[in-house]
Amino acid sequence: MALLDLFGKKKKEFKASCRITREPLERGFGYLLTTSQVVSSKKYWDLVMTEPETLSYTVSHFQNQSSGTQMRSMIFEKYASVDKPWIVSDSVINYFEVDKNKAREMARQWWESEGVFAPTNTGAAGNTLDQETYQNWKNYAILEAGRERVSR
Repeated sequence: MALLDLFGKKKKEFKASCRITREPLERGFGYLLTTSQVVSSKKYWDLVMTEPETLSYTVSHFQNQSSGTQMRSMIFEKYASVDKPWIVSDSVINYFEVDKNKAREMARQWWESEGVFAPTNTGAAGNTLDQETYQNWKNYAILEAGRERVSR
C-alpha cells in the first residue's frame, strides 16, 4: 500500500540497511546501538581490522610498519566519531555485549520515527565514554585487534 503525504502525493518509503554489513533491513527489524556500544567490542574490532579492505594495514602494523598503525588509527577515528545511532542486522548483533531486547526495542522506536529517534548516550564515542574507557578501546582497536588472525 502506497503511503500518501498531506497533498495526496506518494510518499517515499523509509528504508534502511545494516550499518556494518550493508544488508537491507526489513522495516521493523534489526537492533539500534550507540557508537559507544559499537566501539566497546573486541569482536567488532577484530572483524573490522581483518576485513579484506583493512587486512593489509593490520599485517603492516604487526610487522612494525608505522603506515599500517596510522591507517588503523584513522579507521578507529572514522568509526568512533559517528554521532548517529547504528541500525544493525541479526547477523552481527552477537559481536556486541548488549541487551538485545533493549536494542530491538530502540530499533522499533527508530523505525517508527523514520530514523529520527536517538537513544540516550548517542554521539561520538569520545564524547559519550569516559576518557579512560575510550582510550582503552582505542588502544585495543589500533594496537591489538586482529593479532590472532594475522599471527597464525
